[in-house]
Amino acid sequence: MTPGLAGYIAGSNDSQTWDNTVSAVVEALAAEFEVQPEHGARRAVRRTIWLDTFDWRLYKAGLTLEYVPGRGSELRLHDAGNVTTQLVTGWQASRPHLLAAVADGQVGARIGGLVAPRALLPVAAISTATESYRLLNEDRKTVARLLVERSSLPGQGPHSPLPLPPRLTVTEVRGYQGQARRAERLIAAVDGVTAADTGPADTGPADTGPATTGPFADALLAAGRRPGDYSNKVDADITAETPATAAAATILLRLLDTIEANVDGTLRDIDTEFLHDLRVSVRRTRSALKLFGDALGLDPERLAFFSAEFKWVGDLTTPTRDLDVHLLGFEDTARGLAAAKPDDLEPFRTYLEQRRRKEFRTLTRGLRSARFTGLMSDWRERLTSILQDSTASRGTRSRSGKFLKGAGGTAGLLAAERTRVAFAKVARRGAAITPDTPAEALHDLRKRSKELRYALEFFAPLHDPAGYAKVLGDLKRLQDCLGEFQDTEVQIGEIRTLAAAMLAAREAPAVTLLAMGEVTAGLAARQRAARADFERRFAAFADVAGQRRMSALLRGRYRINADLCHI
Repeated sequence: MTPGLAGYIAGSNDSQTWDNTVSAVVEALAAEFEVQPEHGARRAVRRTIWLDTFDWRLYKAGLTLEYVPGRGSELRLHDAGNVTTQLVTGWQASRPHLLAAVADGQVGARIGGLVAPRALLPVAAISTATESYRLLNEDRKTVARLLVERSSLPGQGPHSPLPLPPRLTVTEVRGYQGQARRAERLIAAVDGVTAADTGPADTGPADTGPATTGPFADALLAAGRRPGDYSNKVDADITAETPATAAAATILLRLLDTIEANVDGTLRDIDTEFLHDLRVSVRRTRSALKLFGDALGLDPERLAFFSAEFKWVGDLTTPTRDLDVHLLGFEDTARGLAAAKPDDLEPFRTYLEQRRRKEFRTLTRGLRSARFTGLMSDWRERLTSILQDSTASRGTRSRSGKFLKGAGGTAGLLAAERTRVAFAKVARRGAAITPDTPAEALHDLRKRSKELRYALEFFAPLHDPAGYAKVLGDLKRLQDCLGEFQDTEVQIGEIRTLAAAMLAAREAPAVTLLAMGEVTAGLAARQRAARADFERRFAAFADVAGQRRMSALLRGRYRINADLCHI
């Protein structure tokens, strides 16, 4: 569309009315122009496919990525009105594509740091047939053109039961700009025609992503999708007044949604983040059961059963994820070698890939097993029943008839009490750590820190945003330190085990073993640095000022005795 001219939609809810509206537009234009269909009135059908990651990373960054197939197939990245294009060959948009498929072009360079390690997936697609009409003046000179774009979902025709509304645009002919604007005014006056944006949104990202307009929005709506319809965040719909039982069930149902949303992508091995998000939600579920599982009112044996089953899922996913971590960081590790050469590590990469294929087969068998599918079904049924019963009764008693200990029956008090207990564990155990404390104590503190962070995230809607952000920021920095300490220790142990296995299988050249030794030495240095940094990070989070911040966070909304100072 020519800059400065508006686009229009033949608005209504059925294709017959759309056809009547388009006819009315042509009739209105014919009052002042001779309207002639151009080249048989219909051009070849054009397909457009929009791509994004499963978690909408481009959309959240205010970007829109199109793939337009054809002889010169190309990617078009829209960013606040600017368009970056990149030709692609041999591209099948219906299949996932990792960054390597586009890394060498302008679009790949623009989005690489944003999407990796996720794959680009098709999120919406339309087929568009364009009718072109020439608008002639009294001298029979073409002074403007009317384009009528009829779009439909793939596999549908433009007149199928649920097509997309036709879009009408006027294009200028040089020297006749006034005539094009006159045509535009005539179109705008036709009943059933509304103004419409014709391109990707130009608004920047927000908490829920940028506004989505134009054909992309139409395609998403017709496909029954909305941008940002997946997130790995908990974001449970609860308030401080929600009954504690209902809040607990709502949080756990949200986690279950995330687990199930990632199963297919994990089984298809689309990208490594599907397994990562699945694991995180399993870990959160286990922590939630530990933190407030009693609020569900389940029989203790039944609660223990579900806890054990989710532990089994966590154990099932661990080997593949550990190997993913090694492989995702492999290039950086190889480039960081000083004494050895990057190529010296290639046999190690090959061995890791072989091991991953083996572990992934075990993982897929587990996720397809009756045990896993039964767990998902039983857990959803149980949580749904608990939520329905709690909503119906709005009572403060558990199913066993006992009042919830320390919860007072509401989500607000449950959040304050359980978060306070989780913080106290972190503060006390962290304060007891000295330079001579065994590594196991730091590993245990990391687990307790994760439980505290999950408690904060579960009940985030209930907290003051500013106070929550400060507490969570300090906790994340402590977790980063503890995570670096534990992850490097685990990786050192894994590399040593893998080296022994490669040696036993006679798959380890001497230069590879030496290079692996250099890698473990680098990991050990990072671990020592993390240990040295622990005291500073812990003090920033849990000193007297940190305890006051946590007290204020919990006391601010719930008005309970949450004094944590000098804990």
